[in-house]
Amino acid sequence: QLQFVESGGGLVQAGGSLRLSCVASGSTSDFYGVGWLRQAPGKDREGVGCITNNGDTTHYSGFAKGRFTISRDNVKNTVYLQMNNLKPDDTAVYHCGACNFTVSWYLVADSWGQGTQVTVSS
Repeated sequence: QLQFVESGGGLVQAGGSLRLSCVASGSTSDFYGVGWLRQAPGKDREGVGCITNNGDTTHYSGFAKGRFTISRDNVKNTVYLQMNNLKPDDTAVYHCGACNFTVSWYLVADSWGQGTQVTVSS
């Protein structure tokens, strides 16, 4: 069974940066790619973005464009989420998992790892 493990979260001041890592236990070839989502206390889960399996295309939600970058190293079977100019509103648990694409990209339900906590202080 395909599983994902996230790491790299922590406490950072507003304006700072973090890079999260996501390691997949197996091949994601059955899916379009790997994506990130986040969930903050009391808020709905929201997608961050998605990267294709070969890394040639990325998609982002509006809030992530210009500040967040998804990349991958297929030799290490790892996907990264680089987050710059972080804001207190970015505080959330960040999860990675599989994503698919039809009309637009979407996250595959129940494929997510345990997540890593990101806390941004003001």
